[in-house]
Amino acid sequence: MSLTDPIALRGRTAPSRVLFGPHETNLARGREISDRHVAYYARRAAGGAGVIVTEVASVHPSDWPYERAPLAADAAAGWADVVRACRPHGTLVLAGLGHAGAQGSSAFGQQALWGPSRVADVASREAPMEVEQAEIDALVAGFRDAARFAARADLDGIEINAGQHSILRQFLSGLTNQRGDGYGGEEKDRLLRDVLAAVRDGLGDDRILGLRLCCDEMAPWAGITPEHAAATAAAVAGSIDYLAVVRGSGMSVPSTRPDLHTEPGFNRELCAGIRAGLRDAGTAVPVVFQGSVVDPAMAADALESGVADLVEMTRAQIAEPNLVALVRAGTPERIRPCTLSNQRSSVRDNRNPIVSDEAEPRSGHETEDAAVEGTDAHPHDVLVVGGGPAGMEAARVLASRGHRVRLVEKQAQLGGSLRLAAAVGGRARIGLLIPWWSDELTRLGVEVQTGVEIDETGLDAAARDGVAVLLATGSRPGPRAFPVSGGVEVRTVAEFERAVVDAGSTEQALAGLPEGAVVVYDPIGDWTGVGVAEQVAAAGRPTAIITQDQVAGTQLALTGDLAAANTRLQQAGVSRELRSLLRGVGAGKATVEDTYTGERREIDCAVLIDCGHRLPEETLWSARPHLPRAGDCVAPRTVHEAVLEGRRAALAIGAAHRAPLTTTGGTR
Repeated sequence: MSLTDPIALRGRTAPSRVLFGPHETNLARGREISDRHVAYYARRAAGGAGVIVTEVASVHPSDWPYERAPLAADAAAGWADVVRACRPHGTLVLAGLGHAGAQGSSAFGQQALWGPSRVADVASREAPMEVEQAEIDALVAGFRDAARFAARADLDGIEINAGQHSILRQFLSGLTNQRGDGYGGEEKDRLLRDVLAAVRDGLGDDRILGLRLCCDEMAPWAGITPEHAAATAAAVAGSIDYLAVVRGSGMSVPSTRPDLHTEPGFNRELCAGIRAGLRDAGTAVPVVFQGSVVDPAMAADALESGVADLVEMTRAQIAEPNLVALVRAGTPERIRPCTLSNQRSSVRDNRNPIVSDEAEPRSGHETEDAAVEGTDAHPHDVLVVGGGPAGMEAARVLASRGHRVRLVEKQAQLGGSLRLAAAVGGRARIGLLIPWWSDELTRLGVEVQTGVEIDETGLDAAARDGVAVLLATGSRPGPRAFPVSGGVEVRTVAEFERAVVDAGSTEQALAGLPEGAVVVYDPIGDWTGVGVAEQVAAAGRPTAIITQDQVAGTQLALTGDLAAANTRLQQAGVSRELRSLLRGVGAGKATVEDTYTGERREIDCAVLIDCGHRLPEETLWSARPHLPRAGDCVAPRTVHEAVLEGRRAALAIGAAHRAPLTTTGGTR
C-alpha cells in the first residue's frame, strides 16, 4: 500500500491516499464557500490530493464560531463549484460539517452558546446554555438538512466533526457532559449516533460519510480516553465509511494541530490502536492518520505498516500543493518543506488572516495572482545580492522563468537570518527550508557565490554590463534601548546564535562567555526570546527572561504555543520577569522596572542577550536607491514577508524584460 495508490470509499475511488483535511481558512465571503475556496481546493486537487474535506460549515444558525465561518445553508453553491473544479482531477470532495457548541463565539450571532451542560469553556470562559430537547432536535435536523444540501451540490460525501471545536465531542466527554438525562451518563454517544443516522438519511446511500473523532482529550481524569474512543468508534463503525483519528479538547486546543515543538506523527500510536481495535471487533472501517504528518516517507511507512488506510497531510499541502504529484513523479526531494511553525496556517483569531504558508505565500491567495511558474520571453542576466530567504526565493523564481542568475552572499553559507533563527531552541525545523532552496538553486543552474561581498563598485559594474540587480541584504542590530555601564557581557540574539552555529552547540557558545546568570531581554514577545531562554536554560545556565507583558511570548497565542511555552519555561527553571522593563545593566546586575508601579529592583546578570528589534541593512540601497530591494532590508519581519517580497521583486524584474504583448506573471 503506497501513498499514491487509489482507495475505494463507498464505491467511489480516490486517486491517492492523501487527505487534505478541514481547517479554518478565512476565505469565505460572508458565510459562503467562495471563489477563493474553489481555487484553493482546486490547486490541491491538481497536485494529487485523493480526498479534500472542505472547511467545516456550521449546520445551524446558532453556531457562528468565527467571523468567516461557512454556514451550510449558504454553502451549497460554493460546494458545487468546488466539485466542478476538483472532479476533473479525480479527487473526492467532501463537505466538513459541524457545530462548535461551547467552543464557539457569541460575538457574531449575539446569542447564547449551546452546550451539553453549563460548563464554561476553558479558553473563552463563557458558560453555554444547556440545550434541551428542542435544541437537540434542531441540531439533528440541521445536520440532516446540511447533508441534503451537500447531496444536491453533488459532493462525494460529508465528514462530521466530532473532534476539536465540536458540540458532538462535548457530548461525548465527561469534562463537558454532566447531564442526567438520556444524553448523559452511559449514553453520551447518543447524540452522535442520532446525527450520523440523520446525515445518512439526508445524504443517501451512495455517498461517503466520514467521522472526525477525538480519541484522546488528554485529560484522563474525566475526558475522552483512547479506551473510551475505541468503544465509541466500534459502536458507530457500521454507520461510517472512514474514521479520522484526532486528539485534543477545549482544555488542549493546540494539541490537535500543534506547532513545531511537537514531533511530527504524534498520533501514530493512537491511530494504530484505534484501527487495531476496530479490526479486532470485526469492523474494517478505513482509518485516517492525522498528526503533523508532513513527510511523505513517514506517511508511506504508516500505510505500509498498517497504522492507517489514508494519511491526512493538510499543512504539508498548504506548503506544497503539488506534494502527491511530486511523489508520483519520483521527485519527493522537490517538495517544499512544511515547518509546522503555524505562523501562517493557524488563522482562527480576531485578525482574520488568510490561511497561507511562510515559504509558499501564494497559498490562500490563488485568485489574486497568476502562477509563479512559466517562462519569460526575454531571458536576462540578474545579480541577487543576499542569500537569505528573500534572495534565495528571488533567485529561484528568476531562474525558473529562464533568467541567468548569480546570487552572492557575504557569509560562508546561504540562509541569512533564517540559519540563525533555526539555531534557537526548538526552532530547528524552520531550517529545513535552507537546503531545499539550495538544492532548487543548483537544479535550476543558479550561480551561487558565498563568502563574497558586493560593494557600490560591483553594483555599478553590473549596471554597465546590463545586469539587473536585486538587493536582499537583510538586517542589522537596532539601537540598544537600555544603558550598559560595564561588568555585563551584552550580545544581540544574532551574535549569540551565530556563536552557537559556529561553535556547534549552545554549551560551547556559552563557554566563551562569563560564568553566571544569563538574562534574555524580550521586548517583542515572539518565539525568539522564549526559545533563547529555553536554549540557555537547557545548557545549564541560571536564566531569566524580561518582558513587559503579562506572560512570556505573548505573540505565541497566534500559533497555539503560548501556554506550552510558558510551561516549558517554568519546567526549565527560567525566572520570568513579567510586567517589567529593562532600565540598564552593569556590575553583574540588570535593573528592571515594574510597568505598573515604576518600582525598580536588580537581578543577577553576567550575560545579557538582547532580543530587541532589528533595522534594515540598507547601506547598498542608500548608495543606489534606484535599485529594487526585498525582505529584511526593506523592514525586518518574518520569513513569509521576505519570501513574498523576493518573489514579487523577481517577477517585476521579469516583467521589465518581457515582450510587451506577453502576459505578466503573478505576484505571489
